[in-house]
Amino acid sequence: MKIGDLARAGGVGVETIRYYQRRELLDEPLRADGARRYSLDDLRRLRFIRAAQSAGFTLEEIGELLDLDATEDRDRARSLASQRIAKLDIEIERLRAARAALARLASDCSKGGAGRCPIISAFEKSS
Repeated sequence: MKIGDLARAGGVGVETIRYYQRRELLDEPLRADGARRYSLDDLRRLRFIRAAQSAGFTLEEIGELLDLDATEDRDRARSLASQRIAKLDIEIERLRAARAALARLASDCSKGGAGRCPIISAFEKSS
């Protein structure tokens, strides 16, 4: 398949594929019949990259995971996953705290009363 076909199948733009190639996450195939031809393995790798990004891995971590696949170093892969889980747990707690604070402000706002809306006032104080 050509680069446009790969991009469509992987749900990304052509420039994203080129970016991944510059970052050495995807190989740039040799030209055949005047165009670069990508394989199903390239599509699988592209989908892996996208899925790993969705899980919050950085491109550096994704590159390491791809390298680990060739070595079958499960301990390091598990370590990377554990580190990512710890970062997600921190982010989840931060989001829970933000949600609770916003819920309190919304509750205060719904009570009405004189003066400015507590939501707007709170955001002005934080800036």
